[in-house]
Amino acid sequence: MRGMGTVAKRADAVKQSEALNLKQTAEYMWPYIWAFKGRVLLALAALLAAKAATLYLPYALKLIIDDLDPSLNSVVTLPLAFLLFYGALRFGSVFFGEVRDALFSRVTEHAMRKVGLRVFNHLHQLELSFHLDRQTGGISRDIERGTNGISFLMRFLMFNIVPTLLEILLVAVIFALLFSYWYALLTFVAVALYVAFTFYVTEWRNKYIREANQADSATNSRAVDSLLNYETVKYFNNEAYEERTYDQFLAHWETAKLKNRMSLLALNSGQALIIALAITLMMWMAAQGVLDKELTLGDLAMVNAYMLQLFIPLNFLGFVYREIRRSLTDLENMLGLLKKEAAIKDKAQAPQLQLPQGRIEFKQVHFSYQPGRPILNGLSFVVEPGQKLAIVGASGAGKSTIARLLYRFYDIHSGAIEIDGQDIRDVTQHSLRQSIAIVPQDTVLFNTSIRENIRYGKPDASEAEVDQVIKMAHLEAFIQSLPQGDQTLVGERGLKVSGGEKQRIAIARVLLKGSPILIFDEATSALDSNSEAAILQALAELAEHHTSLVIAHRLSTIIDADNILVMHQGAVAEAGTHQQLLAKQGLYAQLWAKQQEAKIKAE
Repeated sequence: MRGMGTVAKRADAVKQSEALNLKQTAEYMWPYIWAFKGRVLLALAALLAAKAATLYLPYALKLIIDDLDPSLNSVVTLPLAFLLFYGALRFGSVFFGEVRDALFSRVTEHAMRKVGLRVFNHLHQLELSFHLDRQTGGISRDIERGTNGISFLMRFLMFNIVPTLLEILLVAVIFALLFSYWYALLTFVAVALYVAFTFYVTEWRNKYIREANQADSATNSRAVDSLLNYETVKYFNNEAYEERTYDQFLAHWETAKLKNRMSLLALNSGQALIIALAITLMMWMAAQGVLDKELTLGDLAMVNAYMLQLFIPLNFLGFVYREIRRSLTDLENMLGLLKKEAAIKDKAQAPQLQLPQGRIEFKQVHFSYQPGRPILNGLSFVVEPGQKLAIVGASGAGKSTIARLLYRFYDIHSGAIEIDGQDIRDVTQHSLRQSIAIVPQDTVLFNTSIRENIRYGKPDASEAEVDQVIKMAHLEAFIQSLPQGDQTLVGERGLKVSGGEKQRIAIARVLLKGSPILIFDEATSALDSNSEAAILQALAELAEHHTSLVIAHRLSTIIDADNILVMHQGAVAEAGTHQQLLAKQGLYAQLWAKQQEAKIKAE
């Protein structure tokens, strides 16, 4: 837990140093907004029309009241024109607001799509170590919250903050022109007090909101953890203990929610007091004007309507302010992903990998994941074209690291890795990885059909090509046994199919990719003996006429290899065929003896 706290503090420090503000956000979002400048300009026109209708409403109400006032008119009649005008303004304020939303939503959604796609593509360009260090769920939440933050900022800045400020200014101008500057001054003072109070109290409330959210998350996590461990609870008769523990979490949540509610009461009450004082003082001034024959009853109603109209959008100010801050943080987290530079990059004007033969050579390769913990120490070996090279050794000897380096998921510290005489750091990553296919130890499948998982090896493959590799991977019998055939869904991470079936799917996928270099990374280590025998036959057929690298744990699976390397402490300790290594009576012979002894005991 200490480590987690340290990481969290370090991340917070980074975030603070890179904190976004509205100006930076606007500069970043402007190209996406201006891409639809026609829609933006029409949305602004609709916004102005909606605001104009809204501002005219209190004035139309004044005209109706004054027309019905006997003290101003000797003959009082129904002001039909004014009533129709008022109705039209009321409809127009809503209609033009809806038109504005409809026009601008396309701009917002396009920006969310483009930014989300840009982040998604960028994440695929980052090195493997970045993804191993980050939680995938956290990254997806950063993207989701970031794109939602874009939507919120664009909508509320365009349709709430800016229009409200414009309305305050225009109402103050109207008061100054129609009545006196005292009305305008009082309006500004009231709004300033309201805004200052809202910002101050919202900042004070944030600690209670965070406490309530944390308590809610902790309570939910505890409940889920307890239910996921249902069997363990039953094994130890700890239902009462779980109930007491959960109730403690609920009690903390209840207390936190109470603080949150009371702080909200303080915010709403203070806002209501400022509004009430401002409107009361304004109405007192207007009422005195009516008594002094300087204003009409319509003017009195208009002042009241304008003040109410002003403070209705300001009622949401605390929420908007808090959400803008949250949206800026969410957007900052997402854009922080874009700022992350890829550690593995193609050189400028890097050529495509040319593969006339498929010869692989490691030359004095040194590599470590972390300083002070070397994995490979001057590793050198050659895989001749069409040859099958096996690599064995104890756990931690660096076997799987070789496959990662060949794919250039990491760059080596010194030495060189060459394919047909070309350093893999000098060619494009795309052409390098297109030339290599792998059957991994743990094949991870997408939650789609068997056929779509096979087609992933070559998304544009024809139906005939997919059918052919299904036959070559000996998948036909298995697929025909399923009610839905190759349209059967494999489940999340392929959990609905067995290990042997997953490996066959992986083999079919590799066959479809058609790469000249193959890697088998302990492809049978998790299988039982019967499945292993069937998969080994399929792997042997797959490896024909290919340069292949086999990383193995079970030595019985690589006795037919053209050459076997025995790894020890990041270097080659022994090399030769199966028979040659047994004759040496070295590390390989010891490993072979141990595995044969274990096999006999298991039988």
